[in-house]
Amino acid sequence: MRMLADGGHQAYFVGGCVRNALLDLPVADIDIATDARPQRVLDLARAAGIKAVPTGVEHGTVTLVTDAPHEVTTFRRDVETDGRRAVVAFSDDMAEDAARRDFTMNALYADAAGAVHDPLGGLPDLRARRVRFIGDAAERIAEDGLRVLRFFRFSAIYGDPAQGLDADGLTAVAAADTALDPVSRERIGSEVVKLLDAADPAPAVAVMQRTGVLERALPGAHADTLPVLVHLERRAGLAPRWQRRLAALGDGDRAAALRLSRADARHLEQVRTCLGDALPDHAAAERFGAGVAEDAALIRAAALGAPLAPDWRAGIDAGAAARFPLKAADLMDRYGPGPALGAALNRLHATWVDSRFTLDKAALLDRDAQDARRP
Repeated sequence: MRMLADGGHQAYFVGGCVRNALLDLPVADIDIATDARPQRVLDLARAAGIKAVPTGVEHGTVTLVTDAPHEVTTFRRDVETDGRRAVVAFSDDMAEDAARRDFTMNALYADAAGAVHDPLGGLPDLRARRVRFIGDAAERIAEDGLRVLRFFRFSAIYGDPAQGLDADGLTAVAAADTALDPVSRERIGSEVVKLLDAADPAPAVAVMQRTGVLERALPGAHADTLPVLVHLERRAGLAPRWQRRLAALGDGDRAAALRLSRADARHLEQVRTCLGDALPDHAAAERFGAGVAEDAALIRAAALGAPLAPDWRAGIDAGAAARFPLKAADLMDRYGPGPALGAALNRLHATWVDSRFTLDKAALLDRDAQDARRP
């Protein structure tokens, strides 16, 4: 900030870092807006000995790295938009830069002394926890279709639940039935994950379902179980987990729809297996681990509208810690290599799980010998 100011330029913290600082929430990324053009930022950084990376100079962005990376972006105005990307021109005017942003609470700027600059009236909206599009909501959505999902995500995280969602914004997102079509599944996935990680996304997701947005983002999804799940999480003292909440929205190819990582797709599939096979908590934990079993137990209880069993955690802990005491070598003399050996191991493993892991190696071998003697 000093580098830009000493170079004769305006420099302001902007967007999420200002919003969250004013709300006394954690700040993750610090973005800076300036009237300096990208090449000028690069030249100033070089003279100041600050590492500079031209990460998006065509869009006005240079990343400066000190203790952490900071994106420095030239004031911009939109020249052309197609719902997915924008053609921009550089500007010297903060108000022009603010007008191209999505919500009024994200169009707040702060100088190095901490004074807040509010060119579009976002500060009253922030204080009222009101998520409101800048200007005409339909026009903002036409500029970037992802704003349909951002409206629900920001409403879930920053909005006042008692007020409900902004009426003008809600009307616009409900009418924008093709807005998500040009948006990549990766961007949609990132936005859905952030929404489901909110402390309580259930009210926003319920409205998404009523407006048809949920079906367009996640075909086949339903929001009925989500509010009960959030309640159970809180009763159990568990932190939000978007994977668990996604699984609670029902079946569907979520890996493709949201471009999930292999690990997240596998977790989702394992939770579904636990639910579909009605695996008891201890069996689910022994097979897939505590995290999967915990998610399945919560979703099952939420779907039934029932409280968690008093000992649900004990069963999961026991299953996660259990180790099957037999190996193939223990049965080789009786069965030899081949399918019979595998079948015996599977049968004894099921017996061990059914005993809630109380049968040790000797007891299992004795059980197998008894079974072998039966005609």
